[in-house]
Amino acid sequence: ASFGGRHAWLLIVGLAPGLRGANRTSRPFTGDFAGDLLYATLLRHGLAVGTYDARADDGLRLVGCRITNAVRCVPPGNKPVASEVAACRRFLAAEIQGMPELGTILALGVLAHSAVLACLDIRKRLYPFRHGALHRLPGSPVLADSYHCSRYNTQTGRLSAAMFDDVLARIMLSRPPVAVRL
Repeated sequence: ASFGGRHAWLLIVGLAPGLRGANRTSRPFTGDFAGDLLYATLLRHGLAVGTYDARADDGLRLVGCRITNAVRCVPPGNKPVASEVAACRRFLAAEIQGMPELGTILALGVLAHSAVLACLDIRKRLYPFRHGALHRLPGSPVLADSYHCSRYNTQTGRLSAAMFDDVLARIMLSRPPVAVRL
C-alpha cells in the first residue's frame, strides 16, 4: 500500500517493494537501507514527523507527501521488467489521479521516471531522466528526478546523502504556492 495522505502536494515514486523492506513491513521503504536515507531526508525537510524506526508502527507520519511504487509486487531478482511495469501502470495512474493537490512527483530512478511519464501519456524523449532535474510538464505536476536511494547507488557513489538532500531542497524551494482555505 502507499503511505501518506491523498491530499499531499508531493508524490514520491519508487521502483517496487523491497523483499526485506516494504514486503515484510507493509510500508514503502520501511526496513531497508533505502528507507533509512529516504525517511531521514524527509524528516530533515519537514515532510515527515515522528521517529523512523524501520517498523510500520514506529509512529512516523508524512506531512504533505505520499510514497508509492511503480510496481506493486516484489520482482524476481529485485529488478522489475517492462511487463510488470506495464501491468502495474493503472495503479500508479490511479495514485496520480487520486491526489487533487498534487504539484510535484519525485521519481526515484529511471524506471520510476519512465513509469510516471507513461501514466501521464508524455513521451520519454521529451523529458529524459537526469538526476536533479525538475521537469515542468505541460498541464501536469512538476517531475523531479533523483537516483534511487538504494544501498547499491550509495555504496557505488552514484548517489550520496548530500546529493539526495539537494534534490529535496530544490523540490521544497520550487513547491507550488499553497491555496489558503477559508
